Amino acid sequence: MSDLKDRLRTDLTTAIKARDELRSSTLRMVLSAITNAEVAGKTPRELSDDDVVGVLSSEAKKRREAAQAFEEGGRAESAAKERAEAEVLADYLPEQLGEDEIRDLVTSTIASLGVAGDGMKAMGRVMGALQPQVKGRADGGAVSAEVRRQLA
Repeated sequence: MSDLKDRLRTDLTTAIKARDELRSSTLRMVLSAITNAEVAGKTPRELSDDDVVGVLSSEAKKRREAAQAFEEGGRAESAAKERAEAEVLADYLPEQLGEDEIRDLVTSTIASLGVAGDGMKAMGRVMGALQPQVKGRADGGAVSAEVRRQLA
């Protein structure tokens, strides 16, 4: 059983009672995404906290990307709503890594794997080693960009 999923459900109930439209709609949406992830595939399964963090991360990323798209399309109100939803989701995610922390992690991973001179062909190995360390704590695109930069 996922403690994080229980916390989301409890917070949803609290948000509904408080008539907090933004929080309640965002939590409903993420709980729906979690349920969809649980029933996806051949057999239904209960998600672990790590799996729930993965769903939360992907939903938060969708909000950030949508906000950017709305902003570029001149729809500031919609962009603000997406950003507000992303902030609600951020409350449930582990603290995000900063650029310096990502750079240090990539540097130490490349050093520990001993692939510093291998160039881009080491990308897969480095990313494979980094994924468990950064899951839910950093955007995969930012991590892979830093890996590319250091391997090039």
